[in-house]
Amino acid sequence: MHKIMIVEDDAIISASIASRLSNWGCETFCVTDFSRVINDFVEQNPSLILLDISLPFFNGYHWCTEIRKLSKVPIIFISSASDNFNIIMAMNMGGDDFITKPFDLDVLVAKVWAILRRTYDFGASSGLIEHGGAILNTGNATLTYNDKTIDLTKNDYRILLTLMENKGRVVSRDTLMTKLWETDCYVDENTLTVNVTRLRKKLESYGLKDFL
Repeated sequence: MHKIMIVEDDAIISASIASRLSNWGCETFCVTDFSRVINDFVEQNPSLILLDISLPFFNGYHWCTEIRKLSKVPIIFISSASDNFNIIMAMNMGGDDFITKPFDLDVLVAKVWAILRRTYDFGASSGLIEHGGAILNTGNATLTYNDKTIDLTKNDYRILLTLMENKGRVVSRDTLMTKLWETDCYVDENTLTVNVTRLRKKLESYGLKDFL
């Protein structure tokens, strides 16, 4: 089931959208604290975002920019500010579509499903895993921390993914080696140690000390 995150400060509009999308088989999440949109985004890991422009604290352009640092998840702007400047701005900021208020709910649902089909029928992923303030994007194999993107090697990514998927649990060396073996990259124990040590040093250089 696709989850839609609704970032709209008009509670009536937000509830109406959520109700209609739910009727069409979508799970929905309505933001209520507009100072922590990114926190909600990471926690909810939505398939698509409906984003108003005029919001408390920061506008939709700000949040779109912040989300784009982490993910390529589809974003549809919904706004009454429908002049060409705002439409162009929304697209340039990374929006995928723009729907003008007031809008027909059935048209909105149709646009949402069209973008979901285009995006996820081709296997795109918006998966995010968060730990200690760092966010691993399983769609593009990058790690983000303090607004900095950390490029990962294939082995870096495989090790981090295994550890972050099992955060709070002890992961054995055998498990890590098996994960690497399953990806056609055999490593012995010494090579694994070298990979983990190199990754640990890389993370520490970005301020992620004792992350592993």
